[in-house]
Amino acid sequence: MDMAFLGELLTSVADRGRALIGFERFIGNRARPIDRLCEDLLSGRGEASGMALAQAVLDAWEQLDKPGRLAFFNLLKERFGPDQAGLDAAIEAYRENPNAAAISALHLAAEPRRQELLRRLNLAPEGTHVLVRMREALFEAIAAEPELKAIDDDFRHLFGSWFNRGFLVLRRIDWRSPANVLEKIIRYEAVHEIQGWDDLRRRLEPADRRCFAFFHPQLVDEPLIFVEVALTTEIPRSIGELLEPERTVLPAQEATTAVFYSISNCQEGLRGISFGNFLIKQVAEDLKRELPGLDTFVTLSPVPGLARWLSAAVAEGGEVALTNEERSELARPAVEAISLDDPAKARRDKLLGQMTAEYMLRARTTSGRVIDPVARFHLGNGARLERINVGGNLSARGLRESHGVMVNYRYDLDDIETNHEAFATRNTVVASSSVRKLLRPAAG
Repeated sequence: MDMAFLGELLTSVADRGRALIGFERFIGNRARPIDRLCEDLLSGRGEASGMALAQAVLDAWEQLDKPGRLAFFNLLKERFGPDQAGLDAAIEAYRENPNAAAISALHLAAEPRRQELLRRLNLAPEGTHVLVRMREALFEAIAAEPELKAIDDDFRHLFGSWFNRGFLVLRRIDWRSPANVLEKIIRYEAVHEIQGWDDLRRRLEPADRRCFAFFHPQLVDEPLIFVEVALTTEIPRSIGELLEPERTVLPAQEATTAVFYSISNCQEGLRGISFGNFLIKQVAEDLKRELPGLDTFVTLSPVPGLARWLSAAVAEGGEVALTNEERSELARPAVEAISLDDPAKARRDKLLGQMTAEYMLRARTTSGRVIDPVARFHLGNGARLERINVGGNLSARGLRESHGVMVNYRYDLDDIETNHEAFATRNTVVASSSVRKLLRPAAG
């Protein structure tokens, strides 16, 4: 069904609902507060009337200022939790007879009323889009009042179902895609900034470039996440070689390697709802069908936590055994290291490679997790840490976050499940022998 037609249909149904319930009562009458609108929406009106009420609530919410939105989230927490009397009765019934029916009744009674409220708000035209923006505002509210996290638990529960992979549509983005979609690719690129339309064209139009995005039927022309791909004949060591404006374009049929060099989430309100694992695997499978000559699938990825970890590691008493000379070298500002003479630069690069291997393979958070968030993402998806590239990103951001280091993760389609299980169950970082050889002897 055409999405524009569907949107018009939903709007006409909502308009009919407005007429049925005297919509002016809810929008025109400022005496009708948003909490009453929410209660009316939960009261069980007909579907058309419910859509109109949902629209009334969302319209009222969008008019709220920051303090008003904070008050709204507190309203959800305090007045739209579980029905306590119903929950007590369900608990008592379960204690008396813990059968399947009692368990089901207890499950329903334990659900906060705000979950059903959010479901009904989603009935409004553009309801999904507004709820995504509502969750963005919730993140800011949680920073001020952490107890509001319970509200976010409800959003995550519902969004996990609404944005299930089965509802997502994979689309290729190219230079012929609608301008409003291309503008969003420029705006949402979070790894390697796109410097205007000419730069975007270099990433989309050549035969050896691809871009794919997931879309949701309720968020028309709003990408959820997208990945940029370079088709090459070898695994790249630096982002510069992929983004070089004057590079020679490779005919797609000659490519043997697909490089995922940028993955960007587009909707802050969907933070924590995982799409990337599905995206990479789907794109790899689609590219393999299109170009059977592709036999290597890798990333060229940032290491955003490395510089911060190194700062702690070089401090006296750090966990890594270092000589004073090594500490001094690693404490040198990364931007200064670019101008070192060749022997000094070679010594520093070797040390930086060793420390990156230490960071990736041995360093852990206090809870035992791999520190680097990008590493957790790719390793959790079943990738293997393939290579460490010192000097892979000499941009200001790359130097600031990782002293210029980038890494390659390799997606071997035959080993993805095995690697995923190793990481998920034992926290094992599957790495190539070349990476493991960089490790220094364990301290102590």
